[in-house]
Amino acid sequence: MKIIVVSDSHGKPDVLEEIVKCHPDANMFLHCGDIEAESFIYPEYQVVAGNNDIFYDYPRQRIVEVQNHRILVVHGHQYSYTRRLEEMAMDAINNQCDIVCYGHTHIAADDSIHGVRLVNPGSLRYSRDGRNPSYVILTIEDTHVNVEFIFLPGVSKKQSFFW
Repeated sequence: MKIIVVSDSHGKPDVLEEIVKCHPDANMFLHCGDIEAESFIYPEYQVVAGNNDIFYDYPRQRIVEVQNHRILVVHGHQYSYTRRLEEMAMDAINNQCDIVCYGHTHIAADDSIHGVRLVNPGSLRYSRDGRNPSYVILTIEDTHVNVEFIFLPGVSKKQSFFW
């Protein structure tokens, strides 16, 4: 199963549409928050609320079942700064999930804590790690989970924490 995971597009519509066009074979599109747009504009995406989505009606989290896996989709702002990964892993365990897809930090990451895979696709806008904007192709085949980061072309400048 091929799942496209994006986050933090901050109202940038062209890139979300282009990603859908580039992956017509994808089984699912997940957006980990800060889409800053109405849900009817992007019907392909399952979206959760980010800290900048206050004017939109998205759930705080989603649980998506894929084959033998349960994926917790969240925006990382609801967890403490210093223990974010640990808290997300515990939240996943409490919800019987083995994968977390999250946004908010604008930094692409793939970690594992307590047997939970924590995947941040990075940001489609305002990358904060010096790399280009990015998203993830998450491929799930039975027990195997593969995370592939796709970095968009163009020159990236590292953004400060406060933009």
